[in-house]
Amino acid sequence: MDKNEQTKLFWDLGTAYDMFFSLHVLHHPEEYGLRGSWAAGVRSRVPAEERKILESAELILHVPVTWIHSLPSPKDGATVLWALGQLSPAERLPAMCFNSEKCGEGEEILLEVASKGSWSEGDYEAYRSFSKGKGEKKPKPKVLRESLEWWSRSEEFGEKILSALQSYQQVFFAEEEIRIRPALKESITRAQEMAKHMETKALLEELSQGVSSTEWQNFTEIALAPSYWITPFIIYSKVSDQRLVFIYGARPNDASLVPGEVVPDAILRALKALADPTRMKILRYLAEEPNTPAQLSRNLRLRAPTVIHHLNALRLAGLVHLTVEPGGEKRYAMRAEMVKNTCDNMQDFLLKPLSDA
Repeated sequence: MDKNEQTKLFWDLGTAYDMFFSLHVLHHPEEYGLRGSWAAGVRSRVPAEERKILESAELILHVPVTWIHSLPSPKDGATVLWALGQLSPAERLPAMCFNSEKCGEGEEILLEVASKGSWSEGDYEAYRSFSKGKGEKKPKPKVLRESLEWWSRSEEFGEKILSALQSYQQVFFAEEEIRIRPALKESITRAQEMAKHMETKALLEELSQGVSSTEWQNFTEIALAPSYWITPFIIYSKVSDQRLVFIYGARPNDASLVPGEVVPDAILRALKALADPTRMKILRYLAEEPNTPAQLSRNLRLRAPTVIHHLNALRLAGLVHLTVEPGGEKRYAMRAEMVKNTCDNMQDFLLKPLSDA
C-alpha cells in the first residue's frame, strides 16, 4: 500500500490558531490583500506598550503551531491565556518557540543566551549562520538582534507577552472568534465528508486551494486545522517524525476578512490579479504548461523577484496551482476552473438582490 494511503487524519478545531494568525496578518496586511488602514486601526486598539510587545512577538514567535497543537479543547483564545498562565514567565518563550521533542542548534544558541541573560557578537554570528539555512529569505540583522535581545530577557518577555495577548483578546479577538467559529466548524465538517471519498493527496490539494507537495507523503499522521485568517494560503509544520499539522484557509468565498464588508474578498483578489497585464501574460504561459519562476523569468524577460511577486498575487487570488517538488523547486500551473469561478462569482454577486446582501 502507498504510504499516502496509510496516512491517518486528525481534526484540529479551534480559534487559537487564528489568534496568532490574525496578529500576523494585521502586521503584514499587504501580503494578504487586506487594507492597511483597517489593519492599523485594529492594532491601535491595543495599548501602546503592549502593541510594541506584539510587534516583537511577531518577529520572535511567528505562529507557535506546535504549542497551539498541544493545547487542550476548546483551543480558543481563553485556552491560550490559561495555558500561558500555567507556566512561569521564564518558561513561556521556550515553550511557545520550541518543539519539546528535540533541541537543535538554533534552540541551543537561544537557550544559552536566556541562561546568560545577555548576548554577544559571537552569539549573533552563530545565530545568523544558523538562520541563513532555515528558509528562502535571509533574516534581517535587525530582526536577529531584536530576537537575541528578548531571549536575553526571556523572563521579562514572558511576563509582557501574556499581558499583551490578554489586551488583544479583550479589545478584538474575543469578539472576532465568535464571528469566525461557525465557518471553522463548517469547514471541518465539509473536510471530514470529503475525506470519506478522496485520497489524502487529493484532499490536501483541495483544501489548500491548489497546492501539492511530495513532502506531505512522509508523514503517517496529519492533523488538519482550519483557519479563517490565512485564506487562501496554508501553513504546515512538522510536530514529530510521524505527525504534520496542516493548517488551511477556511474562509468562505462569499465572506470578507473585514467584518461588515459587502464585497467578498475572493472576488476582489481575483479581479485585482487579473487587472495586471503581466499577470495575464503569466497565466497564458501557465495555461499551456506548468512553469517554474525561472522559466517564466526567461520567457517574459523579467527579473525573478518581479515574477515571484506576480505569482504571489495570483496565488493569493487562487488562480494558480503550486507544486513543491523534491528539493524545494516550485512549479506553477493555471487553475482554469478558478478563472471560470471568478466570473460566475462576480455575476452572482452583481445580480444578488440588495435585500439579501
